[in-house]
Amino acid sequence: MKPFIKVMKALSDPGRVKIMKMLQERMMCVCEIQTALGIAQSTASKHLKILEDAGLISYRKDGLWVNYMIADGRESPYAASLIGHLRHWLDDDPELKELMARLPGVQREIICGK
Repeated sequence: MKPFIKVMKALSDPGRVKIMKMLQERMMCVCEIQTALGIAQSTASKHLKILEDAGLISYRKDGLWVNYMIADGRESPYAASLIGHLRHWLDDDPELKELMARLPGVQREIICGK
């Protein structure tokens, strides 16, 4: 039961649900996530760690960048199921629609000046 509870707890926070929805659109680094959500870098990192521990996201290092993406779901059948369902959930939520509309303007090159 512990793996199931871990996945459910990971998605019990609105900020983490927003991160999952953003990562459905594209790979993102911490600076892009924090900018899109208007949160501190440490808060974004904590959310990402919880999602990673639950098997919902993974990351890949690319030089100085750490890119986060939706996990493939191999680690947990519960994570795999929720990843699949979340793709179709909340698409009509006004707050998420606004966030998704802003997402194309959130670019690491602009944020970090690199």
